[in-house]
Amino acid sequence: MTSSNTESGASQPDTSPSQPLGQPTGMVPAERRAVFSLASIYALRMMGLFMILPVFALYGETLEGYTPALIGIAIGIYGLTQAAFQIPFGMASDRFGRKPIITIGLLIFAGGSVVAATADTMNGVIIGRALQGAGAIAAAVMALTADLTREENRLSAMAIIGMSIGVAFATSLVMGPVLNQWIGVDGIFWLTGVLALAAIAVLHFVVPTPVRSSFHRDAQTVPAQLKKVITNPQLLRLDFGIFALHMMLTATFVVLPLALRDHAGLEAANHWYVYLPVMLLSMLLMVPFVIIAEKKRRMKTVFTAAVLILAIGELAFMFGFDSITGIIFGLFIFFTAFNVLEATLPSLIAKVASPDNKGSAMGVYSSSQFLGAFFGGTMGGWLYGQVGMEAVFGMCAAIAIVWFLVAATMQSPRYLSSHLVRVGTITKEQARHLVGELTQVTGVAEAVVIAEDGIAYLKVDLHALDREALKAYSVEHDPIQHGDAADNISREKAADQTN
Repeated sequence: MTSSNTESGASQPDTSPSQPLGQPTGMVPAERRAVFSLASIYALRMMGLFMILPVFALYGETLEGYTPALIGIAIGIYGLTQAAFQIPFGMASDRFGRKPIITIGLLIFAGGSVVAATADTMNGVIIGRALQGAGAIAAAVMALTADLTREENRLSAMAIIGMSIGVAFATSLVMGPVLNQWIGVDGIFWLTGVLALAAIAVLHFVVPTPVRSSFHRDAQTVPAQLKKVITNPQLLRLDFGIFALHMMLTATFVVLPLALRDHAGLEAANHWYVYLPVMLLSMLLMVPFVIIAEKKRRMKTVFTAAVLILAIGELAFMFGFDSITGIIFGLFIFFTAFNVLEATLPSLIAKVASPDNKGSAMGVYSSSQFLGAFFGGTMGGWLYGQVGMEAVFGMCAAIAIVWFLVAATMQSPRYLSSHLVRVGTITKEQARHLVGELTQVTGVAEAVVIAEDGIAYLKVDLHALDREALKAYSVEHDPIQHGDAADNISREKAADQTN
């Protein structure tokens, strides 16, 4: 039973970790071990998916059955199978265990890598890429992360995993051309299979095993909430945004490597000369914009401006793809905006979603991202074959302009943070009554109490929050036990309290 009190306007930020009051803050070593090892698993898999992005359009020309349309499908097909299987994999992990399902997913991914590595036809590579995407472990990894971290550290854990994905993507763009020169694209596929097996080893020998897995509605999809999430117009704007962003990214890289080689005259082995400085500078430039968005409370302004800058970057490609200067300028503009949007979109999802359905909102958001990759590859390859690369860049610019118009109509987010209060075993009637009491506490803007969870999910204004008043509603509880690391966590928590 869920009881809630929702005020008007969009919901809020998760710029600071959710924190049950009265509990020690900061990760203990066992939690850090769990989070960083799981982040490495996620990063290894994403590197395997992304390393071919800057080189496959060149490699595909050598395969039997090559057409531009099939190149686009091969690049983007992983997104379709990833979107189809990620929520079912997460649900299966609730029933059969996190580690077995993640292992199966990584084995499917490794199998797809082998199929793609040994294929000498476009259809064979497409099948391999589809299998790579079908090893959809994202939801199961997030669920295991939630099992292995206390509530007050969960958002920090998710942020670390998110950063690992960003680093993996940037590294992939640079390493793809380098590895292509050394071992070829088929070698890259073999390497991704090896990385998947390495991730399985990390999962079983480094990641702690939780004594008990439970459902975490702040990190997992609740099927019953999907209708509510999908019909929320503010969330739909953001889902469309991540769909459009990854559609543009994938479509752009269907033709950009060809533009660098055939029009700008840069040998494929040297493409990393362009990607490395562009990625470094754009990531550095991203930081002040994200700070302005979050700390200066200019989220909507920065967000919509970044979308418009994406369009400028695509127009720079469209009119300057025949020169190295034009391509570098376009890449710098594009990836500065891309990085800002990749950082702010999840924050906006957390702000807009109700506190109890954030996991479901993130599940739909993630599926939208992967569907965008599929449609971007498919449309980009088809347009390139029918019209030319100018049409691909023009399509991406048009998508960015449509997105800008959609984003301009979204509500400005309220600048609140998520809080969790463990209220203990209560009845449904007590949960309904508690909602009214919690929303009377100064600084609490929204409350949802789940009786069966024994947790109150709150959105609060940290500057106005009456922490002492909230402490009256929290109960003492033991930290989540982490298998072989359980004793360490208990000792470390005790040491923290003593200190």
